[in-house]
Amino acid sequence: MKISVRVRGEWFHIPCKDGNEKIQWLGEQALKRYLRHGGKPLQAGKKEVVSDVRKTRGGAILDPLDLIKEVLDDNDFVSVVLESDWPNPVMASAEIKYVPEQEPKTFVHPQEYITIDGCSLSTDDLLQLGRGRYTIKISQEAEQKVLDARSLVEKILQENKVVYGITTGFGKFARTVIEPEKLKLLQENLIRSHCAGVGHPLSPEKVRMLLALRINVLAKGYSGIKLKTLLQLVDAFNASCLPWVPEQGTVGASGDLAPLAHLALGMMGEGKMWSTETGWGEAKYVLEAHNLTPISLDAKEGLALINGTQLITSLGAEAVERASIIGRQADVVAALTLEVLKGTSRAFDSDVQNIRPHKGQALVARRLRALLHSTTYRSQIADSHRFCNRVQDAYTLRCCPQVHGIVHDTIDFVRTVISIEMNSATDNPIVFAERNEIISAGNFHGEYPAKVLDYLAIAVHELASMSERRIERLVNPALSELPAFLTNDGGLNSGFMMAHCTAASLVSENKVLCHPASVDSLSTSAGTEDHVSMGGFAARKALQVVRNVERVIAIELLAACQAIEFLRPLKTTDPLEKVYEAVRSVAK
Repeated sequence: MKISVRVRGEWFHIPCKDGNEKIQWLGEQALKRYLRHGGKPLQAGKKEVVSDVRKTRGGAILDPLDLIKEVLDDNDFVSVVLESDWPNPVMASAEIKYVPEQEPKTFVHPQEYITIDGCSLSTDDLLQLGRGRYTIKISQEAEQKVLDARSLVEKILQENKVVYGITTGFGKFARTVIEPEKLKLLQENLIRSHCAGVGHPLSPEKVRMLLALRINVLAKGYSGIKLKTLLQLVDAFNASCLPWVPEQGTVGASGDLAPLAHLALGMMGEGKMWSTETGWGEAKYVLEAHNLTPISLDAKEGLALINGTQLITSLGAEAVERASIIGRQADVVAALTLEVLKGTSRAFDSDVQNIRPHKGQALVARRLRALLHSTTYRSQIADSHRFCNRVQDAYTLRCCPQVHGIVHDTIDFVRTVISIEMNSATDNPIVFAERNEIISAGNFHGEYPAKVLDYLAIAVHELASMSERRIERLVNPALSELPAFLTNDGGLNSGFMMAHCTAASLVSENKVLCHPASVDSLSTSAGTEDHVSMGGFAARKALQVVRNVERVIAIELLAACQAIEFLRPLKTTDPLEKVYEAVRSVAK
């Protein structure tokens, strides 16, 4: 049997015969090979010693006295940790030795697949691809389009024509013609030079989405990439071989150059890469461990891999899908809060909505009516205050259809724009095989997704803004007629006092994050790229706003469930009782 062993980022394939040697022997053999291949001790004059040997996936420590065949399978992956690794904080941060924080131990490679054609990928499809639910196949029609576009690129090369990005430099160097024998090096240099991103790396889930979306755009057949190269990207995706991609560094025109360059670099077998089996390692070794070969770029291919809005759009797809989910949940939680605050559903009357017929407003009102007291679902709590002298409720209760409604309409609008962007050709130049023509244009500009994601952040923030005020009403006895901070032990127990402070802090943070990134622009590339979208930050902060909203709504939900217990034994409607039971099944 053979075992792949990792020592400080280097992989060694160690033959173990019949596996009757001990784990201690395996660690020592890996260390010998590491030192023989140029590895140096961290401390001069001090001998390196194996601290422990771990399963790469999951991080389980292997007993040094166990036999290899008893704890490992043929072609398994393990990581060796040396004693000198631990005292070094820099090494401990950069050297990810095992992967439980990166991927659940229960991760299994999917059996189902999605057919990619460049035209029909949805935001939910992309999220599921990111979560590892599906593999990818390219449709036959898309493969033919890719072949046709590549044929035109090859024809141009044979005719020695001057075409931007194929036989010339890039950006400010667009007028510099490159010698034919250097065209391959031109594309490789493009990728390496553009790997200038900084910041935290994208999670494996986000890199999967980024890679899947780039594959989808290339499959449209307007990029001029070789079919072989595209299929290599598909194979890497299906094996979950994911390059290290930092989240900062794009200005959103010409597309997301830096992050997409990092994505391409890993596929070239350079830089860092991660997979569920190997953890982090050198890209060439991770690819090799999965029987994959690095891509070899020819004319136009480097540019085809990095020119586009896929970082903005993939993050935007996640933001809009999560916003859609929390939007529906916010409606339900608002209904529960209105119930425990003994509000009225009169303001949600269908005739009220009909005379101001916004789609989202009507949707929210209908959802609230379905959850609250009605002839279908009776509420003992609502019956208990039928004859009270309260005329109308506060705006955060009464105006839910009007405020939540525009959020739902905004989400629908943003999803439409993001979906179009996901299935658009965003390269430059664009290869029109059917016209036998290549055109330099501006489809790489990220203004569309940047603008709508700024809009999404502003809209979805209002859910938390409303929710925080409802939390205040729940915890304030002057407004709720409930115990202060929803505890009977006030003073001894602070109840939901700090939970409300957390909600307030998140809402305040969102107010800053809602400043539009896309109103800014800085000229780059020596004035050639004189207007940019700043869409990368628009996408990242939109996603952060959504995360903050999710947390605020969760706090309101917990507070409302706590509040309803002070109204027992009265029951609310069956749907809202189910919500309460779901919460109490995980939060007692």
